[in-house]
Amino acid sequence: MKEITVESNPSEALLKKIGAAYWPTWEKEVSVFPWEFVTTETALILEGECEMTPEDGGPSTTFKAGDLVVFPLGYQGTWEVKKALKKRYKHSGGQIVKCTFNRLTRLLNFTKSIMK
Repeated sequence: MKEITVESNPSEALLKKIGAAYWPTWEKEVSVFPWEFVTTETALILEGECEMTPEDGGPSTTFKAGDLVVFPLGYQGTWEVKKALKKRYKHSGGQIVKCTFNRLTRLLNFTKSIMK
């Protein structure tokens, strides 16, 4: 199984380049639940702390506020939200409906930002 990658404190230049300011947000209270990624998801963790444990028994990955995390397509595991989570996210590859909806949301957020 492909591994999750974590980049701590990515540069503002990188975040601007990838358009993270326009990604939709998602929040989750402290909880534990299984998940399968049907897209490749890139997430900027705004608040909280989590641990993901892969279904195959491999080592877990911890990430927290300030981290840029890439969850690979097909990754299956368990989320443990240790501190309430808030993230910005972008889907790519994988399930077309999720990716298309995510692109439309990013476009809408960008349009709103230039209309201010």
